[in-house]
Amino acid sequence: MDKPRQGFAGLWNISFGFFGIQIGFALQNANMSRVFQSLGSSIDNLSALWVAAPLTGLLVQPVIGHLSDRTWLGRLGRRRPYFLAGAIFSALALLGMPQSDGLLMAALLLWMLDASLNVSMEPFRAFVGDMLRKDQHTVGYAVQTAFIGAGAVVGSLFPYLLEHLGVANVAPPGQVPDTVRYSFWAGGAALFGAVLWTVLTTREYAPEEMRAFAADEMEAEVAPDLAGRRLAPCLIWIIGGLAVALLVERWEMEKEVYLLAGLLAGYGLASIAAILLARAGKGQTMLAHIVGDLSGMPPIMRRLALIQFFSWSALFIMWIHTTPVVAQYMFGSADPASAAYQAGGNWVGVLFSVYNGVAAIAALTLLPWLSARLGKARTHALCLIAGAAGFASFLVLRDPKLLLLSEIGIGIAWASILAMPYAMLASSLPQSKLGIYMGLFNIFVVVPQLLVATVMGSIMKAFFPGDPIWTMAFAAGTLVMAGLASLRITTGLDSRA
Repeated sequence: MDKPRQGFAGLWNISFGFFGIQIGFALQNANMSRVFQSLGSSIDNLSALWVAAPLTGLLVQPVIGHLSDRTWLGRLGRRRPYFLAGAIFSALALLGMPQSDGLLMAALLLWMLDASLNVSMEPFRAFVGDMLRKDQHTVGYAVQTAFIGAGAVVGSLFPYLLEHLGVANVAPPGQVPDTVRYSFWAGGAALFGAVLWTVLTTREYAPEEMRAFAADEMEAEVAPDLAGRRLAPCLIWIIGGLAVALLVERWEMEKEVYLLAGLLAGYGLASIAAILLARAGKGQTMLAHIVGDLSGMPPIMRRLALIQFFSWSALFIMWIHTTPVVAQYMFGSADPASAAYQAGGNWVGVLFSVYNGVAAIAALTLLPWLSARLGKARTHALCLIAGAAGFASFLVLRDPKLLLLSEIGIGIAWASILAMPYAMLASSLPQSKLGIYMGLFNIFVVVPQLLVATVMGSIMKAFFPGDPIWTMAFAAGTLVMAGLASLRITTGLDSRA
């Protein structure tokens, strides 16, 4: 038995909520460095303040994925309860963010915003796989990517458009400009409305229907057997965490690197706990499922994980550092209280809207055309190299308008990052564990962001103090490595379908 084929309206309804979610992410990505600096943060501390976002995703997505695989709330369904709950709290965070009266409040609201966005976002990834036949996965993720691009365009352009409507774009020291304030409020309303559309216009397949669609996969609901695993490999993670902590102290690195040490040791401790629980006859706990499924990932997921690691390193560098780079090198001011800096911040919103607009178009046109001729892996590699060229151009261009050309390459890469890995992955995963595997796949989106947030500040302070332009060189280099890693996807796993 196979799922019904979805028409255009069905594809639209399934992914329209992502339009609103991405408005929230776009406002966050384009404006949070600006908010932090407006509230008094120095450029060297930006990475530390951004730590909350990826850390939240790392913790939230596997848990939500595991829970949503096992949820059924009658007419509300499996994934939709999480869409709705995340949208409510995301909207509240967006409403409160511009009212922050200090860095601590802004950082806490960023944490709340990112946690809530992740609660909504993770089930949306699995929702495409739930609702679509395997031969529609590529088009399903392409439509989702188009909505992501469109939502990001809207979110990124809000401050720029408001300034041209006469809203004040400069605020006294310690305050957020009205353009940013009103953008966050409008974004919160748009996010909630878009997610509510998907909740009200879709009907999820009941558990008995899902079992009929994937009867041969039901054994995947049993957690991997951890009872026979040795504890010694887990100790390596703990020792690694302690070693990183000692290096931070010895080399006087930025204190946020302690977070990396804690994550390494934390994974080792979680693995030990899961093994001991399994030996005690409690192997079906959520911890056992998460640890067991992470260590037992399908082969294609392991290959794609490396690609995601390098790709998202570049993206997080861009989101943190584009505003200070553009303001300092293209608009001539590193002072957040200056009109020139705020004009640079608005221009970054335009640049981000361009790369997201390019991504929306490329997802529906360029990617299917290239994939049919080159295969998914080679298509992904080519798109990532285009993004690397876009980042590298920041090193030589000084006219802010010419950066629009740079964003074309970055937009093509962004479209591919959002669509191709998920299209390659979704058809290879057991339907009954689609949520948890999509959540675990997010680890390889989050870990590089944590590395950037914890290590990049130390690197810049040690080797390039006051020169944020070199962050773009790091972004270009990591995308080149991601492109090369894409070529390792074997032909058998790289279907052109």
